[in-house]
Amino acid sequence: MKHLPLDPDDAAAERRRARSKLMTDARWSAHREARAKAQAAEQARGAAAVGALNERDRLLLGAVLYWCEGAKSKPWRSQDRLVFVNSDPGLLALFLDFLAECGVGRDVASYRVLIHESADADGAVRWWAERLRLPVERFGRSSIKRHNPKTVRRNTGDDYHGCLVITVPRSRALYWRIEGMIAELFRIVDDMRA
Repeated sequence: MKHLPLDPDDAAAERRRARSKLMTDARWSAHREARAKAQAAEQARGAAAVGALNERDRLLLGAVLYWCEGAKSKPWRSQDRLVFVNSDPGLLALFLDFLAECGVGRDVASYRVLIHESADADGAVRWWAERLRLPVERFGRSSIKRHNPKTVRRNTGDDYHGCLVITVPRSRALYWRIEGMIAELFRIVDDMRA
């Protein structure tokens, strides 16, 4: 259809798009409403299952979070400190609670923002510090990612704050403790399957 010319009448094209949207909305509105109700019910069910978090829960959550998102030792590179990177404030808050449970205060860790050059790096530092109640003086220089014009990024605008890197100095023993917790969780799951 490339060889066919587009309708030169922009107003007619806009009317067709508006009519198409109305037809689509009419056809799918009941489905979307039912889906939204089902989603809200499942979210409420999931929230009700959580309850209060005790010390053990916070330790296990933090260990699993770190194992999923943190830097880990490799046979060719041992890990001497905890480094955790994420863009989700909720996950970062859970990880900071884990660190507090392990005796690592927010004033001990260091923080750094990873962000695209088209965003406001200084604003992102302020946002993360305020959002997670972190001392601004513990933030290092932000790492700026160069723009690649070939990619289409959707994480732009006022809601984009980059990723936050949390680094815990002298945390080799804590890393080993996390390794032990994860190994025990894996053993328990393995035993349950047997």
